[in-house]
Amino acid sequence: MKRLLATSALLGTLATGTFAADLKEMSDEERALFRAEVRAYLFENPEVIMQAVEILQQREQQQQVQADVDLVAQNADAIFNDGYSWVGGNPEGDIVLVEFLDYRCGYCKRAHDEVAQLLESDGNIKLIVKELPILGEASVLASRFAVAVKQVSGDDSYKAVADALMTFQGDISMPALRRLGSTFGLDMAAVEERMNGDEVTAEIAATRALAGTLAINGTPTFILQDELLRGYLPLDQMQARVADKRG
Repeated sequence: MKRLLATSALLGTLATGTFAADLKEMSDEERALFRAEVRAYLFENPEVIMQAVEILQQREQQQQVQADVDLVAQNADAIFNDGYSWVGGNPEGDIVLVEFLDYRCGYCKRAHDEVAQLLESDGNIKLIVKELPILGEASVLASRFAVAVKQVSGDDSYKAVADALMTFQGDISMPALRRLGSTFGLDMAAVEERMNGDEVTAEIAATRALAGTLAINGTPTFILQDELLRGYLPLDQMQARVADKRG
């Protein structure tokens, strides 16, 4: 009976997080008995420890998810209505997907085609792209170029250049960007002048500040409605999450 009571107490305190409080309410004799019974039980049933770890991990994961939801809500205007990020997909879509990306990120390149497939297959998703160059000077150069193209030549040119940068396999340099710009018939003199201007600097700095506020330290990072998705997700998982958001 004592063993059963100790076991029940153990499982109850693991589930409710009241272990410390319960111990304080016991007498010294009860506390010693409890600890002895718990020790014996754990030696006989070590799988309970793993179950407790799983419960703790689940609880921490739930807390992180809620913390991320709160972060998104607190920064909604900067995330969804900053006035400068490129908007694609269906601007009137019932689902909003935000992507923080770096053109030199391997997982961003992998996600690129899958995001395109998601938008094409669904037709009711709004995509917002945020430039977050975090992988060195070449990444910064690529983002400055893309943002300058958007500011000088508009959204269509930005989309073409962004797609090309995401599939680009060589070293990103000014000669390479000039060749890319010529391919799309861009006014490279105007683009290069804008690349080093305050407008481009301000846009990238604002996105970096937002990423810092959201504790984003890697790419790709997605925001799907109210949920932060940190890292690459395969197409089928994206589709499943979109379906969950729609209920």
